[in-house]
Amino acid sequence: MDSDGTQDARGTHASPVPRPAGPAEVPAMPPRPPRAPATPPMPDGSAFLTWLRAPRPDAAPGVWRFGHRPRPAEEPEEIPARQLLSGALIAFLVGWLIWSLLQNGYIGTWWWVPFDLIVPDAWRGGDSDLGETGTFVLYQGYELLVALAIMVGAARLGRWGEVWRRFVTPRFRRPEAQETRTTPEDDPAQWNELRAAGAADAAERLAAEARTGLMRDVDHARILRAWQGVRTGRHSLATFSGAVVKDGAAACLHPSGERDLPARLARHDLVTGQVRLGTTVDDARNPYAYRGTGLALGPDLLGTSLVAVGPAGSGKTGTVVRPLAESLCLHALAGRAAVVVVGAAGAGLGPADAYDVVVRIGNQDSEYDLDLYGGTTDPDEAAAVLAEALVGDLADPHPGSDSRRSTTVLAQLLGPFRAVHGRFPSVPELRQLLDGAPGPFAALRQGLQETGQESLLRELDARERQMGQPGDVGGVLGDRVALLDRPAFAGFFDTSGQTRPFTLKALDHPVRVRIDLPQRGHADASKMLARLVLAQFTASVAVREDRSLFACLLLDDATGVVTPEAVRGIQRLRSGNAGVVLTLRTLDDVARPLRGPLLGATGCRMALSGVTPWDGQDFAEVWGKEWTEARDVTDRQIIAETPAGKAVHMLRRVITGKAPTARAVTVRQVERERWSASELAHAVPAGHAVLSLTDVKGEHAPPLLVDLRG
Repeated sequence: MDSDGTQDARGTHASPVPRPAGPAEVPAMPPRPPRAPATPPMPDGSAFLTWLRAPRPDAAPGVWRFGHRPRPAEEPEEIPARQLLSGALIAFLVGWLIWSLLQNGYIGTWWWVPFDLIVPDAWRGGDSDLGETGTFVLYQGYELLVALAIMVGAARLGRWGEVWRRFVTPRFRRPEAQETRTTPEDDPAQWNELRAAGAADAAERLAAEARTGLMRDVDHARILRAWQGVRTGRHSLATFSGAVVKDGAAACLHPSGERDLPARLARHDLVTGQVRLGTTVDDARNPYAYRGTGLALGPDLLGTSLVAVGPAGSGKTGTVVRPLAESLCLHALAGRAAVVVVGAAGAGLGPADAYDVVVRIGNQDSEYDLDLYGGTTDPDEAAAVLAEALVGDLADPHPGSDSRRSTTVLAQLLGPFRAVHGRFPSVPELRQLLDGAPGPFAALRQGLQETGQESLLRELDARERQMGQPGDVGGVLGDRVALLDRPAFAGFFDTSGQTRPFTLKALDHPVRVRIDLPQRGHADASKMLARLVLAQFTASVAVREDRSLFACLLLDDATGVVTPEAVRGIQRLRSGNAGVVLTLRTLDDVARPLRGPLLGATGCRMALSGVTPWDGQDFAEVWGKEWTEARDVTDRQIIAETPAGKAVHMLRRVITGKAPTARAVTVRQVERERWSASELAHAVPAGHAVLSLTDVKGEHAPPLLVDLRG
């Protein structure tokens, strides 16, 4: 059976290339034979079982939950280590001194009074009823009790218990991931939920596969996803059980037949859905509960979208986009997600074998094409998306603006053309129509007249009247289309059915897609294509049938992509179980009126090392201020009034080299920026970033200083 979300709209098994909507369908391909696993399974399954049974306690947003040990929300007032150890040593010496003085009689024999009051006279002396040995033991026992009392007092005074907890216990503590205490009732490797539902045979098969090392983390996540389909009624229990009993851990495979990626660079935990990006620095500016913990992201956070800003070389691609792409590809193999990764050719977004579809625009050896119209058959919808791609960056940058005029112009041409030819125009044909070439217009008019399309004839007449008029945007649209009408793109954006176009309508399936943009030599065209993909993504995810499948678009270098319509589209993604990841070299690549709305529309915001003070100011404003405790310390010189006091002060000055002072400390509550623009620009070390998080439930994490290399 198919895992939840791996069937196409027609109820058939999805091929490795998801079928687009519309007449230009991709012919179905047989699934590729599965490769050897990237990480060979353990012979006895011990590594998998240890991973599966590891503790994953609930934690604040962004905390790497695998083996996490929760910390208090507030930092305890710990005594400095030097002061604690010196106090423990001094308490020990004081106790030893007291015991020595008692033993040698320097402070009298009063400590024997309790002994004399309690012990009978017949038990004391050399001829006591206890005998010589018994009397010796009695006296020594009393001395031992006194010594223990002194030791207890010294231990409490010197905080020996805290010394033991801070310096001794951690040396004997086992790693968190190995502290796995499970019972058969709560052991995830026993699949007790399947047993309770009546699928005992399937549970036994899966448990055996886990013990023998034939199950991987992707298999576990994929079968859990299929089981969710059974619980929601999408699949029958009998079909699920039959598939599991037959294929074991290989049941419910992804349409590609793959069970893992060819290689992994980041640390993943598919039980929680997280990928680890780094370690939260043990810094006073970070909340105490986050200090020293792993920093991880998952669909629950990416569902609010992420924008990362940092100069070239700051690690946006290698430490942010690449791990996230790898994680979402694993989720896709588990039937949980659909991912589209867009970047420049050669940007290092993962090997081609890690994806189902790789679209290399401008590379004539590319096996797949990109659907210019997003797979839709509605001329108005196609016009809106295409207008956003062509001239969305030319619209008024204020959030309330739009590109309706450009949409109208395109709709006046796309509708008549489709009515006559049964398809949308190719790039050269669209350019001719926008330029007002008489031949194509005459052919369209004749075709519409022959079929009696009066309403579309009026559309075409309106377009002819507007051409050449002041303010007509047809010329601008034609100039932008001309950027795609180049020899390098001659074999792309075909609408005649001769190529294999990929459409973002395929995000109903757990598909893995990489789109390489021709930034070298075609920078303006690449920006247009990036806007096209973003516009198609936001339009497609809003009308998906299966919204339980998380959809994510990773756009490496979103320069020139952020438009008013793009910001509105990003704001709508959370309700559709989708999100985007945008990276920018600087916020100056976004129009000034859109910077605030962009940062407000994304729930996760990252400022990497090296941002400018101007970018830092925008982040500082969106992160706001917080109340903090400020201490003002004042040193006041002490003036001696008596000759003896003056002599003491003179002696102290000779010894310390400083005049005697009295320190006054004033504590007050002040409101200050969480991270100032200057701190973001100059106090973030290389390889680090400041990241704030918001999950889809609305829980927040304040700006955190994160080491992306840890």
